[in-house]
Amino acid sequence: MALKITGISSMATRQVLGELAAAYQRRSGVEVVLEAVGGVDAAKRVQAGEAFDVVILASDALDRLLASGHVRPGSRVDLVRSPVAVAVRAGAPHPDIGTEAALKQAVLAAPTVGYSTGPSGTHLARLFERWGITAALQGRIVTPPPGVPVGQLVAQGDIALGFQQLSELMHLDGIHVLGTLPAGTDFITTFSAGLCVAGGQAEAVQALLRYMSSPEAAEAKRRHGMEPA
Repeated sequence: MALKITGISSMATRQVLGELAAAYQRRSGVEVVLEAVGGVDAAKRVQAGEAFDVVILASDALDRLLASGHVRPGSRVDLVRSPVAVAVRAGAPHPDIGTEAALKQAVLAAPTVGYSTGPSGTHLARLFERWGITAALQGRIVTPPPGVPVGQLVAQGDIALGFQQLSELMHLDGIHVLGTLPAGTDFITTFSAGLCVAGGQAEAVQALLRYMSSPEAAEAKRRHGMEPA
């Protein structure tokens, strides 16, 4: 029977991991099946003991799984660094986001502002609090359900100004990516992989992660809006 590796990841890394998994499968003959869901749901499923071989999440979420004993000690491998970007609906005006002051003004002028429940959303909530505009935005913040991209709601017109990982925005139709967050507001998420205690195939997973963290994988990461970790 051919070897098969199963894994779960957050949505932000879905496309780059899919490309790297396919490339590794072609060269090694090992089947790699990775499911992408909302990061919170992915962590819950690993905590529940679902039998994945590998999990790829934001590094802080992976560290919590390490601490709780659901990921093997010493198995963490950092894969990519991912910036947060800003998007509007295709055809909508393009507000200036080139400086912190301009971004703040764009947020205040937007009828609706959207961000995810992941690390980037936590960062933005703290940023709005630092700016002292949390109260002014009450009733205008839209948080998509887990697994639904912010960009999808931007394309539908439900969110006027959307924030999410560049990797999740750059391939979507119906939106325009204004750019990444400016200096002073920028936020980089490191996505890391670890071996699940409930899974198996440690040697096969380690070989996969060696490939995914190698210089050979760097071009694919950059093509999907990320940098090697």
